[in-house]
Amino acid sequence: MQNLLITDKSKDYELLDSGDGLKLERYGKMVLSRPDPQALWKRSLTTEEWNRADAKYVRTGQSGKWEVKTDSGAEWSMDLEGISFSLKLLPSKHLGVFPEQSMQWKWLEEKIIASSAIRREGGNISVLNLFGYTGGASLISAKAGADVCHVDSSEFAVDLLKKNMNLSGLQDKPIRLIVDDARKFVEREIKRGNKYNVVIMDPPVYGKGANEEVWNIESDLMPLLSRIREILSAEPVAIILNGYASIYSHLTYKELLDSVTGDLGGSVTSGELAIKQSSSERLLSCGIFARWEK
Repeated sequence: MQNLLITDKSKDYELLDSGDGLKLERYGKMVLSRPDPQALWKRSLTTEEWNRADAKYVRTGQSGKWEVKTDSGAEWSMDLEGISFSLKLLPSKHLGVFPEQSMQWKWLEEKIIASSAIRREGGNISVLNLFGYTGGASLISAKAGADVCHVDSSEFAVDLLKKNMNLSGLQDKPIRLIVDDARKFVEREIKRGNKYNVVIMDPPVYGKGANEEVWNIESDLMPLLSRIREILSAEPVAIILNGYASIYSHLTYKELLDSVTGDLGGSVTSGELAIKQSSSERLLSCGIFARWEK
């Protein structure tokens, strides 16, 4: 089954316009202009309205930089789905949060709450978030009552997650923070016999681990998925696989999950993540996903 998960505007987030390879968004108090290769159409708002942005990311060859009007954009915060995020204008053009995940987070929260209510054994639902970045899914899971293990190879991202925990009032929740290569961590968890009810993965196309281990999605994703089976509990709830900027379609991700969960029962769905533009009915594609649920 195919799904389209659509993020609409909220108190602190809004996709104001898109087009000509750019998107104009509001994150809390800041309006930002950034490149987006999916926005091939013409912009709806005027140049004057775009020029009011507090900061814009300008490409220079293979890299880029932020042009900021004031110092107010050095660091600020926003709320999304009940979680507070500390934001920065990062050299990668990113900010520390991906709003297109908000509908995925809602689904995850509902699954954890529902599964906790019908568990046959004591203890909380256990969640493993691999390639967890700044922790949106981890914090949503903890807020819903799960025990969370958050793994990312970037110490910078994990430090931002700590800020987000404090901003969200979740610093006392059971969230274990690990700076490590996802593959190595999974192998150790298999040896330890640790199990999880929910596994979340946001693998990059290419990246480096905590000790410069190279990750390549073409050669490394399928082996990792195969090993995930070894850390699923006897009462699995869900596996979520998200994708950004990859050459694959959501159907490819669906087939991958099908290949490792076929004997577990349940079902696999896949689709696209999109954001609805507030100035029109236009949808901006932002990524793909596949998820298995019991």
